[in-house]
Amino acid sequence: MKPFLDLTGASGPPTASGFSPAGEKHVPIAGNYALVRPRAEGVRVVAVAATDDLSRAAEELSPQMRRGASIYTRLNVARAIRETEHADLAARYAPADAEPPVAETAD
Repeated sequence: MKPFLDLTGASGPPTASGFSPAGEKHVPIAGNYALVRPRAEGVRVVAVAATDDLSRAAEELSPQMRRGASIYTRLNVARAIRETEHADLAARYAPADAEPPVAETAD
């Protein structure tokens, strides 16, 4: 997979997320993350979330990561920005969708 992923929320503008390879540890900092699985035309967004501690994301998602998923993260210390971006992304990549939109990988 490529090192960056552009996720477009329901409002339209993309939110760039830096890829965090499986096994890499984050410092305990707040941010948003997306759990994705590779597809021929990009990636399928499995879940999006906001957290106060990105260092725990990989541990909490380890069962899904063993099934071929990866985590992309965006560091956002400001709670208002983090919550706004999460709401926008969750509106587009809702887990209730049987087949969420495919996100294109960026160079």
